[in-house]
Amino acid sequence: MFVNNNGTVHSANDPSIMAGSRAFLYGDGLFESIRIMHGKPINLSAHIQRLYKGAELLKIRIPLYLTQEVFEQKILELLEKSQISTGGRCRISLDRVHGGNYKPSSNEATYFIEVQAIEENDFLLNYKGLEVDVYRDIKISPNVLSPFKTKNGLTKVLAAISADELGLDDFILQNDKGNLIESTSCNLFIVSNGVLYTPGLQEGCLAGTMRMQIINIAIQNGIRVYECSVLPHNLLSADEVFLTNAISGIKWIGGYRTKRYMNNTARRLVMLLNAHWSKERSEEHTSELQSRQ
Repeated sequence: MFVNNNGTVHSANDPSIMAGSRAFLYGDGLFESIRIMHGKPINLSAHIQRLYKGAELLKIRIPLYLTQEVFEQKILELLEKSQISTGGRCRISLDRVHGGNYKPSSNEATYFIEVQAIEENDFLLNYKGLEVDVYRDIKISPNVLSPFKTKNGLTKVLAAISADELGLDDFILQNDKGNLIESTSCNLFIVSNGVLYTPGLQEGCLAGTMRMQIINIAIQNGIRVYECSVLPHNLLSADEVFLTNAISGIKWIGGYRTKRYMNNTARRLVMLLNAHWSKERSEEHTSELQSRQ
C-alpha cells in the first residue's frame, strides 16, 4: 500500500507524518472516508464538497489548485500503485499545517491520502443482523461541527469500546435531549409501515454522504422518507432498523434488547444502491468511449 502526504507518495510502511502535526496534537482537521468500487472512488463530489465546507468552518485555507479533479487523480494514482483494481476504501485527511499552540501560526492546509483494499467489490448486506443498544454514558450536544467528520471522535471511540465489552455490535448515540442521532460510525434509519425515518441534521448527526444517497434513492423509488426526531421508544415500534455509511453502504440491525427486526427494506435498498452505481459506471464508460472518438 502507498500513501500521499501533501503531494509526495510514500510506502505506507514508511514514516510520513511530520512531528508537531496539529492533527496529532490537537485533532485540528477533517477527514473523509470514500468507497472504492471497481477500482474507482464513488460519490467523490459529495465527499469533497463536505470537506470544503468543513474546512471553511474551521478556517483552514485550501489552495486553489487542490480541486476535486486533483484529489481524484491522486486517489487513482495511489490505487494503481497499490494494485487495487476492485473494492477498497480511501481516507482523505485535511489538516491545518503544523505550528503554533491552540492559536495556529498559519491556517494553510495540508493533506494526507491513504487507500486500502477490501474484499467486496459491490455493497453487500450483512448476513447476520447487528445487535445494538442505546449509549447513555455520554450525550452529544448538536453544534455547527456536527455535520462534519472532524478528528475529535472520543465519544464514539468510548461508545464502540463499551459496546464491544457488552458483546454488542454497536451503540446508538443520543443528543442532549435524549433523541437518537446515529451509531458510532453510521447514520440511523428506522422503518415503520414501509416509511423511512431518520434523524434530521438539527439533531446533531453527521451529514452522511450515504445517508443522503439512501434518502434520494428511496424517494426516487416511491419510498417515503421523513427527517425528524427519533426517540428510543421508536425502536420498539419499528419494523426495521438499519445503519448507513460510505464504506459499508447499509447494515441491518437484527435486535435491540428483546426486540427483533426484519430486513426487507434494507435488502431492497442495497439492490437499488448497487444498480445506481452500476448505471453510473456504464454511463461513465460510454462517455469515455465517446470522448476518444
